[in-house]
Amino acid sequence: MSGSEADRGPALPAEACPAVTLLIADDDEVTRSGLSMLLAAQPGISVLGGAADGIEAVDRALSLRPDVVLMDVRMPRRNGIDATRRLLAEAADPPKVVVITTFENDGYVTAALGAGASGFVLKRFPVRRIAEAVRVVAAGEAVLFPAALGRMVAARPLGSAAALPQAALTGREEEVLRLMATGLSNPEIAESLTVSLETIKTHVGNVLTKLGAQNRTHAVVIAYESGLVVPRFAE
Repeated sequence: MSGSEADRGPALPAEACPAVTLLIADDDEVTRSGLSMLLAAQPGISVLGGAADGIEAVDRALSLRPDVVLMDVRMPRRNGIDATRRLLAEAADPPKVVVITTFENDGYVTAALGAGASGFVLKRFPVRRIAEAVRVVAAGEAVLFPAALGRMVAARPLGSAAALPQAALTGREEEVLRLMATGLSNPEIAESLTVSLETIKTHVGNVLTKLGAQNRTHAVVIAYESGLVVPRFAE
């Protein structure tokens, strides 16, 4: 992953954000404990606890009501994909889910994104970048790494490509979706198109509704699968 790809996307200063509550789901106790300790030491993040498998992740998230769940994908009893789908379906006010994985070409990640996760990070990332991803997602944005996402979608499609031609997006909505797929935030899209932020929020909402997408990350996956956006692996 290149530096430009990794740096793309909104960056919210920790001191400007309210405390974000976090649940960490990972079946490896050393990894889970290490992430809990390191992320709890980051400004503006409060770790509520951990979970060792997907069933426990859903149960603890429903009881603790964190803002964000950092979800491993390969866990016993219930994997992170099914846990994400179940959690978002069962919670009245569901938390945001950030997938955390060892490999950026892990096919499970795209399935988790399709199930409603708001983005993904790699376990090898510095803790400050994982913390930033948690804050960004808690603020309602997505954590996108366009080239890596493009590679994963090309390797393991989710089968939602038909959603785009059936959605009847307007020309402007398609344009907004293309810019979303580059990793731009709503303010950056508004600046690029020289329109108001509220207008972009309306377009993004329309895109999600028409595509039946869980969130903007899922919408971008659909854009890749449909061929509207061609993966650029050289980023």
